[in-house]
Amino acid sequence: MTEKDELHRRRLTSAKESDAAVAKIEGQGSYKLAFADDDFLLRDDLRAVRLQLEYLKPQIVLEEHNVEATIVVFGSARFLSPEQAEHDLRIAEAELNKAPHDDSLKGQLKRAKRALKNSHYYQQARDFARIATEHSLRRPDENLMIVSGGGPGVMEAANRGAMDAGGESIGLNIVLPKEQRPNPYITPDYCFQFHYFAIRKMHFVQRARALVAFPGGFGTLDELFETLTLVQTKKSEPVPIVLVGKAFWSQLIDFELMVDEGTIEQTDLDLFTVVDTPEEAWQAICQCYDLKNGKAI
Repeated sequence: MTEKDELHRRRLTSAKESDAAVAKIEGQGSYKLAFADDDFLLRDDLRAVRLQLEYLKPQIVLEEHNVEATIVVFGSARFLSPEQAEHDLRIAEAELNKAPHDDSLKGQLKRAKRALKNSHYYQQARDFARIATEHSLRRPDENLMIVSGGGPGVMEAANRGAMDAGGESIGLNIVLPKEQRPNPYITPDYCFQFHYFAIRKMHFVQRARALVAFPGGFGTLDELFETLTLVQTKKSEPVPIVLVGKAFWSQLIDFELMVDEGTIEQTDLDLFTVVDTPEEAWQAICQCYDLKNGKAI
């Protein structure tokens, strides 16, 4: 090998070593663009940045689409549609007929009957959202877009009712171990996912012109009392807060007891209205805002 060949070989070796060194550098997390580095963004000390991003994403999208006023619909994620509840009841009855002494099947039938009884809340939420959306489509200047938690049960019913009317609706999903995945009735452009409950709550309340709460569990009560507290303490502008289902709410919470014990004022009971039908819920909102042609249909 000549001296010239040896020099050429050394240069090739050096180039390969250089390329390998650069490749190693480029493979390190430190070299990634900050906004494209998931490991970096998920550090504990980047929580403030994640909170800001989680707030800004829906905010910017909704502003770009001129979404300014909403009606928030809360309620149990566990309520089934009447058609699904009837289907499940038929299956439970058939299974029990095959083994009439099976205690687990008896329990399954009992739950199926309860689900069918409660399915009317699903239908009521669907009807309410349809009524509100039909009004918004007739009166674009009084547009109130339905927003739900984006999941199943009453949330699904609310988005479904808006779709029934031919309108759009919002879903604010939250990452949970179970129960939470987007229902198919949300307008795709307005389906968001949150990690932080606090930011999700901000987006519920920020554009809300009314809140309608159907029977539900801890999540429903959390959102209801969060809103009541914000309005009571004047941290938020007063909005109509409507509870649907007199029998449920009167048994669940003794508001008069709270007044008698001095934990709230008598005037605090004026912060909300309890009704029995979706038509009454819509009328309560119409009366508050004096909406034109607001008769529920």
